Amino acid sequence: MKSRIAKSKPSMLKPPRLGLAASLVVLVLSAGLSACQPKPEVVSPEVRTTEPTAGPQVDSATAGAERQADQAGAQTSQAADQAGMAVKDASITAAVNAKLAADTDLSAFRINVDTEAGRVELRGDAPNMEARARADELTRTVDGVVEVDNQLTIKSKG
Repeated sequence: MKSRIAKSKPSMLKPPRLGLAASLVVLVLSAGLSACQPKPEVVSPEVRTTEPTAGPQVDSATAGAERQADQAGAQTSQAADQAGMAVKDASITAAVNAKLAADTDLSAFRINVDTEAGRVELRGDAPNMEARARADELTRTVDGVVEVDNQLTIKSKG
């Protein structure tokens, strides 16, 4: 009597992707488990010895995992520093915009303020040379400004 075996359709699911940390954990645990299995003894008439264990392989895998973890930590720290700088630049831009808006001569003009790493660029129009110079001075009073690139052009309101 022949039995029928139902054929299943191949799964359309994709295998899950593991992140770097999960891959490292799997690698270290696999190496550690292989080291735990007993090694068969090789017996000769003269000398009784055992084969080498997986200790060096585990050490190597552990060292590799530690290096990758250190690299990941450095990248995370760098990303945090960049995020902190972006927040500081946004704060500088907001403070410069507030000072320019409070000035009676400059508030009527559209002045673009861009900040990167504490370097502020002013673009747009100023009503006269005095107002252009005042925009530069006001910008320099903001905490965190390291340099001002004043590209304001003189244009009377009208």
